[in-house]
Amino acid sequence: MIPKLFDYGKQRCTAYPRFVVQRHLFDAFLAAYLPAVRTLRLGHPLAVEKPDDPYAELDFGPVINAAKAKELQDQVAEAIERGAVPLHRGSPADARFLDGQDTSAYVQPVTLLNPPSSSPLHHAEPFGPVDTIVLVDTEAELLAAMNASNGALVATLSTDDRATYERLAPHIRAFKVGHGRPRSRGDRDELFGGHGASWRGAFVGGELLVRAVTRGPAGERLPGNFPEYQLLP
Repeated sequence: MIPKLFDYGKQRCTAYPRFVVQRHLFDAFLAAYLPAVRTLRLGHPLAVEKPDDPYAELDFGPVINAAKAKELQDQVAEAIERGAVPLHRGSPADARFLDGQDTSAYVQPVTLLNPPSSSPLHHAEPFGPVDTIVLVDTEAELLAAMNASNGALVATLSTDDRATYERLAPHIRAFKVGHGRPRSRGDRDELFGGHGASWRGAFVGGELLVRAVTRGPAGERLPGNFPEYQLLP
């Protein structure tokens, strides 16, 4: 599952950039996470020559532009300087590029432990292949770390105890909360919007799309951070 979370280089509003982990389970988490993240490969798809090449299926390509790549690299460097611990950094030697290709918009996957609260990586989505891990000891610390940003689209709470999930999930400031599995936009019949300062609007389809921009039943208001639409006749 970890490599799939890096689809599109985590340049999407439903990316999972922060992992909040119980301290006493951190060794078990790393045993699953690190081998998976070490398999990630990025580059140009035309640089893969043979079908049996282990790089034949690259995981992602560049970020949106070179300026964004530099922003991410600067944020990572600053976080480490202020005390974050680098747990994983991809090697440029593992990438696949064309001869003479401009690689300034490529960012190797990075994982940081406990970025400082002063770092944007602590509270904001990086929109790039940068993971952060925060260790907690109590449920209150868990919720505080998961709600560090001002709203989110998706979140996941992984616990074998259903009662724990039911108790904590309502306090997670995200539009969709999964139980042990990532959430996404969902299908066309599933409502999707934002909370807080997360994305303002909604991906909806079919009947929900019509309801979002027209007058529905009296007094009805769709949940989430939807913009104010002019009601159509």
